[in-house]
Amino acid sequence: MSFIRTQVGNGVGEIILDRPKALNALDQTMIDDMHDVLGRWGDDDSIETVLVTSASDRAFCAGGDIRAIREHAVAGEYDEIRNYFAAEYRLDQMIAHYPKAYVALIDGVAMGGGLGISVHGEVRVVTENSLMAMPETAIGFFPDIGATYFLPRLPRGVGMWLGLTGSRVRGAEAVHLGLATHFVPAAELEAVADALRAGESLVDILGGRSELPVSDIPIATIGEYFGDDNVAAILGGLRGAAGDDWAAEMVELLEGASPTSLWVTAALLDVGRDSTLDECFDRELHAATTITKTNDFSEGVRAMLVDKDRSPSFEPSTVDAVDQSVVASIVED
Repeated sequence: MSFIRTQVGNGVGEIILDRPKALNALDQTMIDDMHDVLGRWGDDDSIETVLVTSASDRAFCAGGDIRAIREHAVAGEYDEIRNYFAAEYRLDQMIAHYPKAYVALIDGVAMGGGLGISVHGEVRVVTENSLMAMPETAIGFFPDIGATYFLPRLPRGVGMWLGLTGSRVRGAEAVHLGLATHFVPAAELEAVADALRAGESLVDILGGRSELPVSDIPIATIGEYFGDDNVAAILGGLRGAAGDDWAAEMVELLEGASPTSLWVTAALLDVGRDSTLDECFDRELHAATTITKTNDFSEGVRAMLVDKDRSPSFEPSTVDAVDQSVVASIVED
């Protein structure tokens, strides 16, 4: 059974993500099927544009099938884990270098792997229902799918903020920050999709949409607190902001994450700033296959996605106690 559907017409090839019970989380079959379809369409002169949509009204794609990865980790099946991430990153790389217009319509949740199959594309359309995040540090992992390349290229501190805290951004905010390219009200999205399916030009459909709802993301404040790659210094600054509710909220998010994952994420974003996308993917593959062998990964996924008690027991439990040689072994190939 395939969890994607496809249709072709008027020079447009459409991929419809259709695994609603899992919020379109990408399992191995979806990754392989998408790669196969995109490979064929890339060489098909009759197709000029690729459109990616969701059959679910709740999610575009909630990420990778991380629970399956944990099952492999618990069973010691690390070759399967490496194969999964290698295939996922290969798909994301294909999208990043795709020879034709690639348009993702994101109406609902797009997290982790959902950003991998959208942010790397040419056009990312969001609505007021869109919700983007990279919440991996809460499960003992790190922002991957090329995030170590695109997060450091957002406004100062924003990538570190998103990567460390897993904070969520809405549609218009995603455009303001550079994660998305266009905002369309949800009530108009199906009309946009139909126009694209009819073969109308992207410029005609989206070119006049420049107005955005106001964003209240405190970009200057984020740059002030998250402009560093030292996790202990970031936490110290936030804890010292007495009476600042936003800072207190960020402290709570950071304290709920794996301390090791926080340091790994900060290091990967720091080195990713001066790396190519392909270099970031190579580094992420090493990091992913290494960090999934740790207790924090299995424990984090258990607490957040399996038992859902939201009470992981991370080791060590504080950022000051993290062994930097362990961080280096995960980050450095």
